[in-house]
Amino acid sequence: MQILLCAATSFEIQPTVDFLKKEQIKKVDVLITGVGLTAATYHITKAVNQKRPDFILQAGVAGSLDESSPLSKVVLVKDEVIGDSGVFQNNSFHSLFDLNLAEGNTNPWHNSRLSNSIETLQQFDLPIVNGVTVNEISTNVDRINYYKSNLDAQIESLEGAALHYVALGEGIEFLQVRSVSNIIGERDKLKSQLAEAIANLNVELQRIILKLANQ
Repeated sequence: MQILLCAATSFEIQPTVDFLKKEQIKKVDVLITGVGLTAATYHITKAVNQKRPDFILQAGVAGSLDESSPLSKVVLVKDEVIGDSGVFQNNSFHSLFDLNLAEGNTNPWHNSRLSNSIETLQQFDLPIVNGVTVNEISTNVDRINYYKSNLDAQIESLEGAALHYVALGEGIEFLQVRSVSNIIGERDKLKSQLAEAIANLNVELQRIILKLANQ
C-alpha cells in the first residue's frame, strides 16, 4: 500500500519523518502542505494527481472545543465541516447550505458533512471525534459555542476539511490524525501542551503507518 503522509508544517511530523528514514520505509511519501485550507487543498490535490496513493494520512495538532478534554490526547476525525464559510446575519451564522448556495448531499458532502467511514476509523483503536475547519483561529465566544452546539465539533483545525474533501472526491481511503495541543479560546500559550501533543501524535502516527504498510 502506497501512503501519502501530509501535514501543514514539518515540525509536527518530523519525528515520524526521521523514523521512516531510519527504518527505510519506502511506501510513504511525505507532503508538507503549508498552513490553511487553501494551501492544503491545492497541495493534496496536486499530490493525488501525480502519485495516486492508496491511502492518505493527514497529521497535526489541533485545538479542542471541549474544555474537559485532556491535552495531548490523540484522536481520529470522522466528520469535517467548514465552520466560517457563509454569512453572519441577524446575529446568527448561516452556512452556504443554509443559504442554498451549496447542496448538502452532493459528493463529497453527505448531510452537509465530509464524513470518513467508521470502518476505516475503527481499525486504529483511538477516540473518534468530529472536527471543524476554519480560516482563523477562533477566539469569539459566540463562534466557539456555534461550532460546539450547531456543528457538533470537538476539535478545530485549519486544514482538516481539505483532506476530507479531496479524498472523498477522489475515492481514496484516508485518515485525519490529530493531537490536542490547546483549548480553543485560551490564548495563554503557557497553558498549551504543544511539545507533548507532537510527541504523542508521532507515537500513534508511526503505529498507524506500520499497520497500513503491512496491508
